[in-house]
Amino acid sequence: MALNFDKFAAQGNSSLEQLASSLGYPEDTSRAGRVLVSVLHALRNQLTLEESVQLLAQLPMFLKAVYVLNWSLHSKRKRPRHLDEFIKEIRQIHGKVAEHDFLDDIAVKQAMSCVFALLRQYISPGEMEDIESVLPRKLKSILEMDVPL
Repeated sequence: MALNFDKFAAQGNSSLEQLASSLGYPEDTSRAGRVLVSVLHALRNQLTLEESVQLLAQLPMFLKAVYVLNWSLHSKRKRPRHLDEFIKEIRQIHGKVAEHDFLDDIAVKQAMSCVFALLRQYISPGEMEDIESVLPRKLKSILEMDVPL
């Protein structure tokens, strides 16, 4: 089986452009990339290792790469239990630049919605249910946020 990394890159670039457009800044794929990393990493921090592996199995290569970027399996972090804590975590992943990426909580919620819509293109409804089942009760609503891509 030959790997075609050009194909992976093209698919990743296309999806990033689509995400940037749905976020409302079609010319700024760098910002869309940071938003994608922030939301995926905050979600990753909520999931068990087993659930992360199941999610990774369904993601295309470019999203797998984003998901595992700087992943430390041994870090012990306090998991947010409420939406406002989850939003704060998303804003902290990229530090100071997040002030530009997320102007307010509404922008964070829109970003979550757009990223989850992107994920739904690749993962099964059953996997989304599995992800929802491991989230704290007060965070389950984040998966229901939806804007079409």
